[in-house]
Amino acid sequence: MSHFYRGELGRIMAWRLRLDTTTTWAITSTTTIFTVAFSFREVPHIIFFFNICIVSMMLWIEARRYRFYDAFRARVRMLEAHFLVPMVSQNTQMLHGEWQKLVCEDLLLPSFKLSRLEAVGRRLKRNYIFIYIVILAAWLVKIFLHSVQPITGFRQFYHALAVSGLSSWAVALLFVITYGTVIGLTYFVARRTSGEVSEFGGHRAAWRL
Repeated sequence: MSHFYRGELGRIMAWRLRLDTTTTWAITSTTTIFTVAFSFREVPHIIFFFNICIVSMMLWIEARRYRFYDAFRARVRMLEAHFLVPMVSQNTQMLHGEWQKLVCEDLLLPSFKLSRLEAVGRRLKRNYIFIYIVILAAWLVKIFLHSVQPITGFRQFYHALAVSGLSSWAVALLFVITYGTVIGLTYFVARRTSGEVSEFGGHRAAWRL
């Protein structure tokens, strides 16, 4: 069982590393687009929407990887809660139950433990919401810095949203839909799920050293 537990830990660490890789891709592509956008005045601010598309694609890939990570993590948590805890506490009564059957069934027919939407929301809540916020700030700075006409009010800002081929209302609608979806999904997942680790431990005082 110790070797089995160690092997499962190695598996989830491999998937955890893949999650970090996609986040690195998203940050790298974002910094590259920032460099291009602020280095050339003639580059339109709509390039940041292209940046959002790339980050969203990385988010979708990472959410898919997170589902695999979570499936194997659930198996490890089953072993920790129903095998390691009874061994450490020397309480053999805790070894009884259907956890052996559940582990065997999961080994025979592995299954995801959360939906695609929840996986996207969790990665969005943990990492990607901050990337979207940084892109939003850069987008606004680009509009104010490189606007053809000085922006002194909301009317001038609204007109500055227009780019070649897209009117101001189309860019504004694109902006509202994108960030409305991001904020709504983040809020929904934050209210409906608890995450991997609880925010406050029940016996934290026992860990004083």
